[in-house]
Amino acid sequence: MIARLTAADLPASVPGLARLLVDSVADGASLGFLATLDEPAAAAWWLAHEPAVAEGSRVVWVARAAEEIVGTVSLTCEAKPNGRHRAEVSKLMVHPDARGHGLGRDLLATAEAAAARTGATLLLLDTETDSPAERLYRVTGWTRYGIVPGYATDPGGTPRDCSFFYKRLA
Repeated sequence: MIARLTAADLPASVPGLARLLVDSVADGASLGFLATLDEPAAAAWWLAHEPAVAEGSRVVWVARAAEEIVGTVSLTCEAKPNGRHRAEVSKLMVHPDARGHGLGRDLLATAEAAAARTGATLLLLDTETDSPAERLYRVTGWTRYGIVPGYATDPGGTPRDCSFFYKRLA
């Protein structure tokens, strides 16, 4: 089941979100963190977003199985007046043990639908080139508009290319 977290929900969900982030990075997911990421640091990262969740500029959804958080996705709305028609999808994660069952696709669809309800007509995201995430975005109608060589390192510290995508919403 996928549920939107409120600011009041976030602190209680942080331990599960932190475990998911640590496990995803340990499995090789390029999410902006190195393999040395531990749960306290991951929890602090999530808690730092509490003000944005409270004001509604960042929306976080979680998927749970047996009360454990097994997936998440975030949507960040643009605050600048000339960019309020766009939003960014970020931190789409599915626990390694929960992959292969369509959860990533469901989380992405949840974020896309919510963005459309806010009036966003353009979504953006980036991901490691040739990653499983890139394949997900391609098959769900996202358009790659560029690759930047060596844009970010993988969890082991090796620079990797990054693909940038957009999707127009009806």
